[in-house]
Amino acid sequence: MTKEPHASLTGRTHKTATGLWVKSVRQYELQNAPLGQPEADQALIRTLYSGVSRGTERLVLNGQVPPSEYQRMRAPLQRGDFPFPVLYGYACTGVVEEGPHHMLGHNVFCLHPHQDRFIAPVAMLAALPASLPARRGTLAANMETALNALWDSGASAGDRIVVIGGGLVGLLVCYLACRLPGAEVVVVDPLDRTAIARSFGARWMPPEQAASLAGTADLVFHTSANPAGLSLGLDLAGDEAKVVEMSWYGQKAVPLALGESFHARRLHLISAQVGRIPPNRAPRWTYQRRMAKAVELLDDARLDALITHELAFADAPAKLPDLMTAEAVIATVLSY
Repeated sequence: MTKEPHASLTGRTHKTATGLWVKSVRQYELQNAPLGQPEADQALIRTLYSGVSRGTERLVLNGQVPPSEYQRMRAPLQRGDFPFPVLYGYACTGVVEEGPHHMLGHNVFCLHPHQDRFIAPVAMLAALPASLPARRGTLAANMETALNALWDSGASAGDRIVVIGGGLVGLLVCYLACRLPGAEVVVVDPLDRTAIARSFGARWMPPEQAASLAGTADLVFHTSANPAGLSLGLDLAGDEAKVVEMSWYGQKAVPLALGESFHARRLHLISAQVGRIPPNRAPRWTYQRRMAKAVELLDDARLDALITHELAFADAPAKLPDLMTAEAVIATVLSY
């Protein structure tokens, strides 16, 4: 089969690109670097938006990636090495400026760090439907994480499901869980998530009220990155129920009481991580198919409420570190 020849949308040659590098603890810096030319199986993308993964990127910014995880934690197209300096991130949407003719001018999602233009393998690009705004498309990687966790959990119709942690990933899990017929979904978070939870078909509850759910949940997802939230999840799970741990703690030790009734109630504590497709789906699902499904699932305007903050790319070094710890933030996007 003859490969489709490259074409250019602009006819211009871009020699450099600007990326957002983590230079040291809590220090970003914009750096220019040669861009090069795309090869036959690559495309040149002009970035429109990039999403900030608040949990993972905060650990990277604070230099808290454990040495044992340096390789597993690498973003697919990362440059540099942990702890510093690194060009990190994995949630870009942009328009194809050079590449296969059928892709020119189309918006795509790519697991690429924060950079204003980049070259990526065509195989890594997920086409965005015309109805999906590029801004919302930045949620694709997080939606993929939520989808994989739902697969890991074995969630089913009619389940009583508790999501502890009302951040971006937790709310996307809530969104998917609410689409299960008859599911009863509760989001537990210190911040009031009533409006968003209700729009998805769920309830919000603060942690101090969650004791009323003790021992009743068929399934618990923990996404808060707070060990107290995981302990609460064990309390809320019913006998033989699963607690799905989605938080990643970096180097932080996690104290957890596994005495008392933990064994007698035969609770299942499992991890969910997007790096692998669950074994029962791996024979049929590729990473490309999973990403395409995650993009498809974003075609819902209710999800726009999850993007609470937007920064100009040029302002990121000065303003993004503070947004990483601001309580009111659910998701931040950089606009280019």
